[in-house]
Amino acid sequence: MKIVIITGGSRGIGAATAKHCAARGMGVILTYNTNPQSAEKVVEDIASNGGKAVALKLNVADSHSFPAFRDAVQSALQQSWNRADFDCLVNNAGYGLYAPIATVTEEQFDGLFAVHLKGPFFLTQALLPLMADGGHVVNMTSATTRVATAGVAPYAAFKGGLEVLTRYMAKEFGERRIRVNSISPGAIRTELGGGLNDEFEALLAEQTALGRVGEPEEVGSVIGSLLSDENRWINAQNIEVSGGYII
Repeated sequence: MKIVIITGGSRGIGAATAKHCAARGMGVILTYNTNPQSAEKVVEDIASNGGKAVALKLNVADSHSFPAFRDAVQSALQQSWNRADFDCLVNNAGYGLYAPIATVTEEQFDGLFAVHLKGPFFLTQALLPLMADGGHVVNMTSATTRVATAGVAPYAAFKGGLEVLTRYMAKEFGERRIRVNSISPGAIRTELGGGLNDEFEALLAEQTALGRVGEPEEVGSVIGSLLSDENRWINAQNIEVSGGYII
């Protein structure tokens, strides 16, 4: 059985990914930051369908907490699966900010940087000794790295950095046969950036070739498939899952 760690797995794309991975027979360790109830609901949903999942607290913005989190992962692996290692890491946790460049504060900038680029870098570094050879890392990027959308410059810039980091990780981890790819969602119905109102959803739908926004499950299913052995030759790629957003 493969075991996958999914950061930000209590809601949205992370929760959908956790459920799709569990449906494919993977064990799941999902993380939450401020909402343990939502995380436990995902764990219960997975268990009710015959899978196994564990929820652990993690603040991806706090890199100093990563050694303690690694210890918690080791304990969960041993207690729940009788293993000392895991197979896949999905760096998904994040949040959005809508603000023009002229109004972004240094505090807002640093917060986005910590979660979307620094966090995935050092969390992957911390967990790498526990990852089995032949494993897989998936980094969550964004279609905003391809299309300039006013108001999301820092978020998009750090997601762009994560896309570049993905290729470097693939290069350096290749000697252990660890694949590294990134998934780039377009307009998805999640709570990111405060969620969608009817007007904003209609605008995004008009900008998408398929005429609607996507659902978290449509991204989660792609990640679950990418982590499987059937896609073992895909490496160092950024895969956009957007329904044809601004093409």
